[in-house]
Amino acid sequence: MQAQQILETVANDFGQVNQLIIEQLSSDVPLVEKIAHYIVESGGKRMRPLLVLLTSNALSYKGSDNIKLATIIEFLHTATLLHDDVVDTSDLRRGKATANAKWGNAPSVLVGDFLYSRAFQMMVQISSMPIMNILSDATNVIAEGEVFQLMNCKNPDVTEENYMEVIKNKTAMLFQAASHSGAVIAEGTPEQQAALRDYGLHLGLAFQLIDDVLDYTGSAEDMGKNVGDDLAEGKPTLPLIYAMKHGSNEQAQLIRNAIRKGGLEDLSLIKEAVQTTGALDYTINKAHEESDKAKACLETLQDSTYKDALFALANLAVERNH
Repeated sequence: MQAQQILETVANDFGQVNQLIIEQLSSDVPLVEKIAHYIVESGGKRMRPLLVLLTSNALSYKGSDNIKLATIIEFLHTATLLHDDVVDTSDLRRGKATANAKWGNAPSVLVGDFLYSRAFQMMVQISSMPIMNILSDATNVIAEGEVFQLMNCKNPDVTEENYMEVIKNKTAMLFQAASHSGAVIAEGTPEQQAALRDYGLHLGLAFQLIDDVLDYTGSAEDMGKNVGDDLAEGKPTLPLIYAMKHGSNEQAQLIRNAIRKGGLEDLSLIKEAVQTTGALDYTINKAHEESDKAKACLETLQDSTYKDALFALANLAVERNH
């Protein structure tokens, strides 16, 4: 099952989500609408709302609150992107200028705040305390993950354990919240809710691990962001951590210096180091392990096209080039 086929399983629901996104972006302040529309419509994969729709449908949900829930998840994700790009001083995302590059940092941060608050308004409308719990906890953990990553920036002594903690909190947490809340809204059994919560976590980890590989192997055109962005920001990702540990002293020192100062002066040598030390293969294997764990979590579900789509999504997370 390819990406398009996965989307087709919930095409009708997705149409409703897109409609609700447009409705909920309305604001009396024109710049809020302008920036929010720009970032929401800039061609993202919509993986997280997709997870809500697939998990709730896999558990035979018949209501309409999953549409609202998917929209909330997309708003939370979009808010983190707006804030991320300011923190990282990024100028390219999904092949387009970032909102902060186009309008400046202050409007980007404030529109991110608008999207967070709109998401919480919609959460109240669903009026489910368990879902409020999941999403408010996730939002808090993501914020902590952002700060933890900021503390680790330009620090070449970050361990693999530190790195996994950062990507769990920063990226996998919203995947987990999406699949978990989708299962909760569909009133799955406690076993199904726990399994789908774990599915989202492992899927999110696999997704981020491959993202960190693509930072050295992808093309800017495919990825919609600059190659080497993480290195330029001094982020010690797993390929770098592994290469420092298993490469020669010269390679380790080269990478340490690059992380400390940020920048891309030695990008070609570092790309060579992560390749020759097996760092990329190691990271890809870790991603496949997480993908396999995600697929194993689906055993609690009855067979359906939605279950097949969730299985395919776990494969797609590790088989993509952008």
